[in-house]
Amino acid sequence: MKICTYKRQTPLGEFKRLGLFFNETTIIDINLLWQKKFELEGFFSPKEKALNVAPSSLSLVLKNYQNSSISFFQESLEIYKNLSAQGILCTNDKGYISFDIKDDKEIKFDCPIDQINCYRDFYAHEKHVAKGFKKRNEKIPDAWYEIPAYYKGPTTGFIGHDEFIPWPSYTQKLDYELEFGLVIGKDGFNIKAENAMEHIFGYTIFNDISARDIQKKEMAIRLGPAKGKDFCSIVGPVIITADEFNYQEPNLKMNAIINGEIWSEGHTADAHYSWAQMIEHASKEEWILATDFMGSGTVGTGCGLELDKWIKPGDVVELEIEKIGRLKNIVDTPRLIKEQNA
Repeated sequence: MKICTYKRQTPLGEFKRLGLFFNETTIIDINLLWQKKFELEGFFSPKEKALNVAPSSLSLVLKNYQNSSISFFQESLEIYKNLSAQGILCTNDKGYISFDIKDDKEIKFDCPIDQINCYRDFYAHEKHVAKGFKKRNEKIPDAWYEIPAYYKGPTTGFIGHDEFIPWPSYTQKLDYELEFGLVIGKDGFNIKAENAMEHIFGYTIFNDISARDIQKKEMAIRLGPAKGKDFCSIVGPVIITADEFNYQEPNLKMNAIINGEIWSEGHTADAHYSWAQMIEHASKEEWILATDFMGSGTVGTGCGLELDKWIKPGDVVELEIEKIGRLKNIVDTPRLIKEQNA
C-alpha cells in the first residue's frame, strides 16, 4: 500500500489530510472513509468517532495502532472496496471519500509523515563512504566496519514533493543526496536484528540536502554535521508499507535525475549494513519510537560531491526509487540574493 499526506488550498486555508492510494491515481481520504462507515452503522457522532479511530495524521495512526498500523490500512482498503462497489462516494455532509489526482489539479503532496519523533541518518553505503575519505586522502576508519554509525538531526526542516529546496544564505555549495528512507511503526528497546523487521512501517525516498562547504568546516572540527544539513530534508512523495515486500528488506533500483539527466544510480541493498543491523544498533539501551525516521545514508555516486557536479538555482532534482515513485523538487534562489532583491 502507498500512504501519503496530501494538501489542498481552501478559502479557510490549507488543509493536510492522510491518504491511501487505491490505484495509481485514486486516493482514499482515510478519515472521511471511516466517518462514512460510522454513519452507515448509525453512530450518534460519526465524525467525532472517526477523528478518534482514523485521525487524518499518519503520526497519530502509528502511535495509536503500533502493532497493527498496517492492518488498519488494509482494513481501510477493504472498507473502501465495499463502499465503492455500492456506489457510496461521500459522507452525509458531502465530503468525498476518494478522488482522482488526474482530475483534481489542486492537490499537492506534503511530507508523508506529518510529525517525526526522532531523525537518524546512517552512513551505510561503503562506496559513498570510500569516495569521501579518498577526497581527504584518508582510508575508511576501522570503526566504520564495526558499528553502523549515524547522526541525529532536527525534525523541523522536513519538506515534501514539489516544494522548493531552500538555499541558505551561508552556503555556496548545495548538494542533493540519494537515500532510502524508513519509518518506524512500533516502539522498541534493545531490539534484536532478527526481530527488527516487525518494527518497520514502511519505506520512502529521502533527499538529505547538504551545504557542503559548511559541512566540510564542521567535520574538520570533528563535530557535526549541523548547519551543513539541518535546514532541509525531503521525504516522499509516498511511503510504501512493509507488507508490500513480505516484511523483508527490499533491493530496489535508485536514480537521481537532474534536469532530465541521470547523475546517480545504485540499489538500496548496496549498503554494507542491513536495516535490521541499523535498528538493532540504534535501539541499544535506547527507545526507538513509532514515527521515528531513518535514512540509509547516500548510495554510491548518490551526490554531487562524489561526482564533482553541483546543482544550481532553478535545477529540477528528481530522486527515483523502484516501486515507490519519484520525488521532485526545484532548487530555490539563494536566500541572500532573495533578500538583496527584496
